[in-house]
Amino acid sequence: MKAILAEPRYFKESISVISDLVNEAKFTATKEGLNLIAMDPANVAMVVFKMVSSAFTEYNVPKNVEFAINLSNLKQILRRVSPNDMIGLELADNKLRIDLKGSTSRTFHLPLIEVEERKQKIPELQFPISVMTTSQILNNAIEDANVVADSLTLIGDQKKLNITAEGDLNKVSIEIPADEITRIKADNEDKVKAKYSVEYLKKMMGGAKIADEVEILFNKDYPLKVSYTVTDRLNLTFILAPRVEND
Repeated sequence: MKAILAEPRYFKESISVISDLVNEAKFTATKEGLNLIAMDPANVAMVVFKMVSSAFTEYNVPKNVEFAINLSNLKQILRRVSPNDMIGLELADNKLRIDLKGSTSRTFHLPLIEVEERKQKIPELQFPISVMTTSQILNNAIEDANVVADSLTLIGDQKKLNITAEGDLNKVSIEIPADEITRIKADNEDKVKAKYSVEYLKKMMGGAKIADEVEILFNKDYPLKVSYTVTDRLNLTFILAPRVEND
């Protein structure tokens, strides 16, 4: 496997976000692109990363190959990437070779590791509501909720998305109306309500550095799906287990 990226920020920022949830992960390189599916250690959140072959200036993968690395170590290396650098990735001698080429040329070698062989499978999920909005709107709402509590509630219908959080004394409610900025698709007029961890959502907010828009899909007592997409470049999706409330 050999691949070269001329736009380093997409890969750099993606790894930065993913490493906040997952420390070690296995990549799969195919002719279509570079993929990763991993669960966080607490089995609360799944991350699905796909960088398509068209995102690379050069992409040579004659056959499918899997390799596992420490994402924290990779993140540290990618911090050394300058905006105008090109990133080269190559597998050789049981290591991932990372070449950074700009005004200077630097080469790092990251050892491959063994990870648990449990096969991660993306769950098949059906959602009654989808909200497409700007990443900044979602980030601001999560930051507002974080001031008050460690969980938040999404309440959505065809007209608006409400995000609420309630602590021992404080409470916040954010209303995001459906308009030209926020597009909402709902199967019917019923309200959909679900509760999720603010701590995990804050880690996922880093996707805003990758894409200006975010898609949010949810259902009652059901996983949340948060997806960031850059056309012809990548998709970064998170699936978060719900906080189930006892009636």
